[in-house]
Amino acid sequence: MALGAQRRSVLGLVVRQAVLLVGAGVGIGVLAALAVSRLLVSLLVGFASYDPLTFTCVSALMRAVALVACYIPAYRAARVDPMVALRHE
Repeated sequence: MALGAQRRSVLGLVVRQAVLLVGAGVGIGVLAALAVSRLLVSLLVGFASYDPLTFTCVSALMRAVALVACYIPAYRAARVDPMVALRHE
C-alpha cells in the first residue's frame, strides 16, 4: 500500500493466497480421511466408512472457517495507514 496498491487489491491478494492453501489442505485432508476411513471400518458401528454428505459438509465448513480466519486480519491490515505502519518498523 505504501507503493500505491489499493486496499481491495491487497485484501484480494491475501485472501486469494489463503484460498489456494486452504483448498490444497482440504484436498489432502479428504484423501487422507478416505484412506484412514477404510482402515477404521471395523470400528464404525451403524455408519458407512465413506459418507459423501459428511465429507462435503465438513470440507465446506473448514473452507468457510479458514476464509473468515484469513479475511478478518487481512481486512484489518488493509485499513492501516501506510505511514503509521512504516513508522512503526
